[in-house]
Amino acid sequence: MLKRDTTFEGLALVGRELEEKHVLIDVREGIIHRIEEIDVESNLWICPAFFNAHTHLGDGIAMDLPVKGSLEELVTPPFGLKHRLLADTGKEQLARSMRATLETMVHSGQAGFADFREGGIAGVDTLRQAVFDIPITPVIFGRDGGEYVADGIGISSVRDVNDIESLIRRVRDRGGLVAFHAGERDSTDIDPALEYEPDLLIHCTYATPGQLARIAEMEIPIAVCTRSNWKLGVSSSNSHPPLHEMQEQGCRIILGTDNVMFIQPDMWREMEFIATVYRLEPENILRYAIDGAGILNRSYYIEEGNPANFLVLDAGSSNLHLSRDLHSTLVNRAGEASIVNKVFNS
Repeated sequence: MLKRDTTFEGLALVGRELEEKHVLIDVREGIIHRIEEIDVESNLWICPAFFNAHTHLGDGIAMDLPVKGSLEELVTPPFGLKHRLLADTGKEQLARSMRATLETMVHSGQAGFADFREGGIAGVDTLRQAVFDIPITPVIFGRDGGEYVADGIGISSVRDVNDIESLIRRVRDRGGLVAFHAGERDSTDIDPALEYEPDLLIHCTYATPGQLARIAEMEIPIAVCTRSNWKLGVSSSNSHPPLHEMQEQGCRIILGTDNVMFIQPDMWREMEFIATVYRLEPENILRYAIDGAGILNRSYYIEEGNPANFLVLDAGSSNLHLSRDLHSTLVNRAGEASIVNKVFNS
């Protein structure tokens, strides 16, 4: 966390276009005050911080538990394996587990995250306890009553919730956000979710072209969680989630890592997986890892007037300095080990 005015020099990805420029960045009171191009080359790279747009941090209490089963058996409320394990875990143990994961996320360059938090009001309180004094900004989507003290409600699926209209109305009345899991195992729960004009959709793994066109028109961001989809067996093809179709339709794509029980919340790994399996352009993948900050109505891009949220990497400490394509190298090769400074003011 930045605690004083200072300057940074290096090869930076500037603006939403992520344009490569050798610059001096002047940060004052946590805000990017000035960006000045300089004629000095450097092995220091500066890129925007990441926002993890979908997590289930409580799942870390059962990380890599050797289990098998369907998606419903493992994670569907209220009787999925993870929900039974969470019910048997004490508040202090759960808070310690989440805190360890949050610190790992910060070390890897994440300045913010959006979490679906189980456990009602107590569950939301536990996450707030865990994140206290860690330099990462949460958006908490509560459940089971927690939605009334959180930033909004996180709905597993329209199939799983009774009296959904009343729940959403109460959340909206207090200015809360509405997020849905939708289209994770099939497309049938996407259209019903859209009827509630949500602020965020998670997965859309099996969204149809018509549904994507509607989502794009409604300007609803989609948090895709590709590694989780593959790990849980809901995808085995680069057609699901349909990332190329999402791009063509103009959807707002953002990246999440999903359940800590199965997937390490590392945005570098998420980006590399998408580049390898889905073959998207590196510049776009980087944007999707950054754009989740829009859930907070904030921008992590390196632009004058924005809060300073960026990472400084030392390419000279490894073979990264041999790169011929900065965007591609960041997506496919960089990681926590190269980060020498984190400037977070999200």
